[in-house]
Amino acid sequence: MATMGERLKELIDKKGISQKELAEKVGCTDAAISHYIKGDRVPRASVLTKIAIALDTTSDYLMEGVPTDVTDELGFAKKLIARNVSQMSKAEKREIINILMGDDDE
Repeated sequence: MATMGERLKELIDKKGISQKELAEKVGCTDAAISHYIKGDRVPRASVLTKIAIALDTTSDYLMEGVPTDVTDELGFAKKLIARNVSQMSKAEKREIINILMGDDDE
């Protein structure tokens, strides 16, 4: 799974802006953006929010890789379930199936 810095770099490239331009939009230094990309530092919540807005994404995507659209969310959910299924109880698995089937009568 990609790091926050890798996701940040990818979005900067996709947006076609420089680290300096992002820093100006966010109100921090380009050195700070560089540190975030390298993984040396993690932005404060207020800065993270401004970065997410400037890059048309969410803080959740930047920090955890949580997808920003429904198609990606489905893939993310599948990976999350697959990774944790061996640790889930029968009741938890049944609960997921009920959610997917729309059965609220439990």
